[in-house]
This record gives sequence, C-alpha cells and structure tokens, in this order.
Amino acid sequence: MSFKVKDHYYEKAKKEDFLARSVYKLEEIDKKFKVISKGDVVVDFGYHPGSWSQYTSRKIGPDGKLIGIDIRPLNKKLLTLKNVSLFEKDIFDVDETGQLGADSKFDVVLSDMAPNTTGIRSVDQDRSLNLVEKVFDVLPVFLKENGNLVIKVFDSQQAQKFLKENKNLFKQYDFLKPKSTRSVSKEFFVIGRGYKA
Repeated sequence: MSFKVKDHYYEKAKKEDFLARSVYKLEEIDKKFKVISKGDVVVDFGYHPGSWSQYTSRKIGPDGKLIGIDIRPLNKKLLTLKNVSLFEKDIFDVDETGQLGADSKFDVVLSDMAPNTTGIRSVDQDRSLNLVEKVFDVLPVFLKENGNLVIKVFDSQQAQKFLKENKNLFKQYDFLKPKSTRSVSKEFFVIGRGYKA
C-alpha cells in the first residue's frame, strides 16, 4: 500500500524539484552528522525514486561519484546528473564493487530500502530487519574503512537487539527519527560513522 501525504514536505519537494519528500530525511541526517562530503564516492541502495541520489549528487559535486542501485527500472530523470550512474539489479547479487563500475569501496553507503509492506506490523518489521541484516552482511564488500552508513530501519525489539550487537562496527553510532518522518511511521535511521573494516 503506497499513499502520498500531500503535506508541507511533499509540497516543498515539488517546489524544490526533488523526486520525493524523503530527501528532507537525508538532508537533516547529513546536516546533523556530516555523513556526505564533497568528492565522496557513494552508493545508494534501493535509490528509487531518487531524491536521496539528487541530494547526494549536489553534495558530492563534480569530483564525487554516486552509484544508485535498485531492482526497479532505471529512473531516467536521474540520468541527466553527470556524477550519477544507475544500475537495475539486486544489490545482494553484487559480489564486488567492480560490478558497479567502481574501482574501490565506497566512502558512504546509503540505504533507504524498505520491504513491500503488508500493513501487518510484525511481518513488515521482520521483512525490514531481514533487509537491514543483509546490508550489514555486505558492508565489508562495499564500505571502506572509516566510511559512513545511513540505513532505514522499522523499529522492533529484534531490530534494536540486532543494532546494539553491531554498534561496535563503527566508531560513532547514532539513531535518529527525522522531523519529516510521518508521526505514524515506525521507521528511524541508523547513522554509523568511522567503519572499522
């Protein structure tokens, strides 16, 4: 079930030419935790529709590079961005960064991925946690030492347990529910900085 809440953030995104209101979540995270820098090489897991890619493209500038990967067809609106490359494939089928045209690991891994939701909270939480666990499993392939991670999580007891067990992978580890998150939403973001590869 997908629905659009035509709220302040939705209107703001339209006005500022972003593809989705979720851009303001990443913007708030980045302002607070400084995860993305000029010149960074960034991978965006499950980039669709692409507002995080748009934001990151601006932030990293012409010397940076962003690779977006999603199982959905390429969003052609992003193809005009010179520092962005898109792939239509499952991130979990990628064994090495070379398959994405990158010659080394990434400075930043972004993941706003969410499962197809059923509306049944326990099922959706389990599916979300499964995605989160898989992202953590592939971090050694994608994230360079001292790199940063931003990942979306649906809150649950199991998720909290898993996240606590893995906090020692990063020098700094924070949780945030951005202001633009809908009040009914159970999602929050984990921000890991200084990956201990």
